[in-house]
Amino acid sequence: MTSLQSTRPLLRCCSKVTSNIRSLRPLSRSFTVGRPSTAPESQDERKSTHFGFKTVDFTEKASKVAEVFSSVADKYDVMNDLMSMGLHRPWKSRFVSLLNPGRLPGSPNAQQILDVAGGTGDISYRILEHMTDINRDVESRVLCTDINPDMLREGERRLETDPSLARWKDRIEFRVENAETLESIPDNSIDIYTVSFGIRNVTDIPKALRTAHRVLKPGGVLGVLEFSRVKPWILDEIYQRYSFSVIPVMGQIVAGDRDSYQYLVESIRMFPTQARFAEMIEEAGFELPVGKPYEELTFGVANIWRGIKM
Repeated sequence: MTSLQSTRPLLRCCSKVTSNIRSLRPLSRSFTVGRPSTAPESQDERKSTHFGFKTVDFTEKASKVAEVFSSVADKYDVMNDLMSMGLHRPWKSRFVSLLNPGRLPGSPNAQQILDVAGGTGDISYRILEHMTDINRDVESRVLCTDINPDMLREGERRLETDPSLARWKDRIEFRVENAETLESIPDNSIDIYTVSFGIRNVTDIPKALRTAHRVLKPGGVLGVLEFSRVKPWILDEIYQRYSFSVIPVMGQIVAGDRDSYQYLVESIRMFPTQARFAEMIEEAGFELPVGKPYEELTFGVANIWRGIKM
């Protein structure tokens, strides 16, 4: 992949974390038919929601999440390597490969891909590479959206400064959008909708899923890559100890921001189980793969969900 870089900086950074961690305080393609939603129309009716483990007013979460990602934008990709020990790279490769974006031979029209909460463009650039190098599609485009302009600016900076990304300049657009509304995106206009490690930060997840359904064309595919529950339970215990004791410390050392990474690990724990999130996708009107509504990666640390708009 063009996005892969040398692992030497990662190893040096991990060494630095190891040497400093004790000095910092740890924290003690067949589908089934979707069912109509029985959930409330919107979480807007609720007076509070979660921000990590904290309870906040429903209207406050978006601004608090924005503060987190503005704080971490310039170190976001480095921290992804550290937090996942590099595993986010094969996870993302599997995600893009499974969705197989790009116009296939015999298809008359170029595809429009929407990468929501796309941040620094990592998934967008991988999609463009897959479309071009695997499916020989040099016309389809990606719209990378995020509610946070600082994250998008980092993606644009990468496009301008990384020579390996220069060939995508005419095929990617960055745009500020709220995943819950996607106000500038017409109905039935998107072929593939992706959201990678971003849906858990949305205030009203059911609303965002309904909006995804709105903007997708009939036959369009929703793809979600997100953290969830680790199996079996003993591995989950180890994973939780690592997440809460190590990742905030890494955030302090690498990004100078412990609190933002504390939120990020808490937000992972608050995200629904794999099965429950599959139900939420179904409730939004999508159909799910028969017999396998989601794919677990690395014992469920990360997971891929797909849905199709019929």
